[in-house]
Amino acid sequence: MTDGATIEPSIVLFDGVCNLCNSSVQFILKRDRKKKFRFASMQSEPGQALLKKKGLPLEKFDTFVLIQNGKAYTQSTAALRTLRQISWPWPLLYPLILVPAFLRNAVYTFIARRRYRWFGKKDSCALPKPEWRDRFLEGP
Repeated sequence: MTDGATIEPSIVLFDGVCNLCNSSVQFILKRDRKKKFRFASMQSEPGQALLKKKGLPLEKFDTFVLIQNGKAYTQSTAALRTLRQISWPWPLLYPLILVPAFLRNAVYTFIARRRYRWFGKKDSCALPKPEWRDRFLEGP
């Protein structure tokens, strides 16, 4: 039951200079048909403000953050909760949430530490395609 309040979209915070992270955001955008997600790079003003509000590090960008229903999720939990909400067949991966977080996050951390070496990085945050701009949070 709802109290009539508007449900806030979930927010994905990502490393804006990471090629893997930017590709992941594009992957989500293409499969988020109901537009459940909004996005901000962690380096942006809105991203920094949200990290600060949630008590997360402001200069460490090696995790994916999902803010949903006022709670912040990171690493594999954030990724799996996101996959659960995009188009088929990706929700089928959600049962991996039953794997203990320390095991899931070990794999996540292994990839995160090597993401620049394996996938490269940009000198600055990439701009979203014009058709997706309204899905990105803007600074004050």
